[in-house]
Amino acid sequence: MKPLLLFICVFSSIATAAVIDTDICVYGGTSGGVVAAVQAARMGKNVLLAEAGQHLGGMTSGGLSAVDIGDPRSVGGIAREYFTRLVGQYGKKLDWSQPFKSAGGPATGGAFAIEPHQAERVFEEMVNEAGVRVLRGAKLAEVNKVGPRIESISFANGDIVRAKVFIDTTYEGDLMARAGVTFTLLREGNAKYGESLNGIQYDAKFKPRSEHLMPGANGRVKGGQGVWDRDFPLDPYVVIGCPESGVLPLIEVDSTGKPGDPAPGVQAYCYRLCLTTNRDNRIPITPPANYDPKMYEIMVRFMDACLQNGDEMDLRWFSKYDPLPNEKWDFNTATFGANLPGASHAWPTASDAERVRIAKQHEDYHRGLLHFLATDKRVPEKVRKEMQRFGLPKDEFRDSGGWPHQLYIREARRMASDLVMTEHHTFGREIAPKSIGLGSYGTDVHEIRRIVRNGVVCREGKLAGSRGGFGPYQIGYDAIVPKKSECENLLVTFALSASHTAFASLRMEPVLMITSQSAAAAAVIAIDEKAAVQLIDYQRLRSHLVSARQVLEWPVAK
Repeated sequence: MKPLLLFICVFSSIATAAVIDTDICVYGGTSGGVVAAVQAARMGKNVLLAEAGQHLGGMTSGGLSAVDIGDPRSVGGIAREYFTRLVGQYGKKLDWSQPFKSAGGPATGGAFAIEPHQAERVFEEMVNEAGVRVLRGAKLAEVNKVGPRIESISFANGDIVRAKVFIDTTYEGDLMARAGVTFTLLREGNAKYGESLNGIQYDAKFKPRSEHLMPGANGRVKGGQGVWDRDFPLDPYVVIGCPESGVLPLIEVDSTGKPGDPAPGVQAYCYRLCLTTNRDNRIPITPPANYDPKMYEIMVRFMDACLQNGDEMDLRWFSKYDPLPNEKWDFNTATFGANLPGASHAWPTASDAERVRIAKQHEDYHRGLLHFLATDKRVPEKVRKEMQRFGLPKDEFRDSGGWPHQLYIREARRMASDLVMTEHHTFGREIAPKSIGLGSYGTDVHEIRRIVRNGVVCREGKLAGSRGGFGPYQIGYDAIVPKKSECENLLVTFALSASHTAFASLRMEPVLMITSQSAAAAAVIAIDEKAAVQLIDYQRLRSHLVSARQVLEWPVAK
C-alpha cells in the first residue's frame, strides 16, 4: 500500500490533479497535525498530511518560540519527545519530572525557548522519518459525504483525497465546518454552562485606573502583573472630551450587553515576531506603504499616562519579549502592542482571499507600530533607542523576508459535541471522562474588543488568571469527536468541543499536540475495528496511549 501511495503523491506533483487513496488524512500541518500524522504512521497506517500553506508546525514553528508549556509533568508522548529533541541541539536537557520554575509570571519560555527555523526543521525530520506523505498548498475546496461519513475531500487544485478516517488539526476547524459539524463562535455567556468567566467580561485586574505600582527588574509588579498589562482611563475621542469628534483609530463604540451575557467575538490575533539584535543577521523593519502615525495616537495618550504615573518606560511597555538562543527574542503583545482586537472576528469563517486580507491588515498594523516606536519623537527616547536595536532575522522565515508565515489564531471555531469541556473541568469541579491527555495552563484570554466604556478606553474580554489552584485536568475523548449523527469518521483536535473560557486554557500548543496524538491512535483503532470514531473501545485506546507515554491522569490533592 505504501509504495502505491508514494506513486500517487509523486504523480500529483507533476499532473494537474490526482486522486489519492490513504488510510488516514490529517488536514492541517500545525504542530498537532505533524504529531497526529507521525503517530498514525508509527502504528502502521498510510497517512497523508495536507497543509494549505507551505510550512509545517503552525505557531510552534511560526513565531511562538517562548512556548506556553504549563506544567511540564503533564506533557507526555510525542509532544515530550519533540521538545526534548528540539532543545537537545542547544545542549539543554529538560527534566520532565519537575514543575515549571517561574520567574514571577506564567509557565512560558524558560528552557522551552527555541528558534522557529529549528522547530520547523524538527517537524520536517519527524514526518520524513515516519514515512508521512505531505501535500502542501492544499486549500480545502469541498467535502464529499455519504450519510454521516466523509468519503473524500478535494482541494482547490483539483486533487481529491479518499480516506477511511480524517483528522482536522487546523486552528480554524475548516474541515469540521465543511463536513457539516455543529460549531460555535459565540462566547456562550455564564448562564449556559453555569460558568463565571464566560461571555462579556471586565476583569478588575484590567480595569482602567490612574495609579499603577512600579515594576521590579523582571517588569512585573507585586502580584505578578507585567508592565505590558497597564490600563489607564484614556480619553478615546479624536478631540479630548468631545464624543462628537468620533473615536480614535483602534477603538470601537459598542455598549452591547452586560457582564456575563453571551456575545460574539474571538480573542485578538497578532504575529509573534522573532527579532534579533545581531547586526550581521538583522533586516530592518520597514513600515507599510500605508503607514500613518495617526493610527497610533492612542499610544501617545497611553505613554503620557505612564509618564504621569512615574513609569520609567522601556520597550516592555509595548511588548513582553523573551530571550531565545542566538541573540533572538520572542515578541508578544501588551495593552497597546501587537494585538489588533476586532480584526480577528471575521477570520474563522472567512474565505481564503479574505484571510489573506486580514493577515495583511495585522502585518501592516504591526509593522507600523514598530516603526512608530522606533522613530516617532513623541515616544520616550529610551523606548525608541531600544526598538532601534531590533530587526527581523535573516535566518528565520526566509521566504517572507523574516516576517512569520503564520498569524497567531488564538481562537476560532469551537465544535459543539456531546461533551463540551467547560470551566468546571478546567477548574477541577468536574472530571472529564475517558481521558486522552491533560491540560494545565491558566485561563488566558486576550482582549476581544477595545471599546469605549464609561467614557474611557477599556479592554473587554481580557482575562489572565489561574484555575483556582487546581492542577492539570483531564481532557475527555468525546470532546474531540463530533456527534455521531453528524460525522462518524472525523476527529477534531484544535477546534475541539469547549466553551470559550475552557478553551482559554486548552488552546496551548503542547496540549493540542497531545490531543492530536490521541486522535491519531483513535483513528487507527476505528479503522481496525471498522467502527465509528464515537464507538471505539476506549480501554484499547487508553492502553495504547499509556504505552505511548501519554499522561492521562493527575493525582488530586485530598
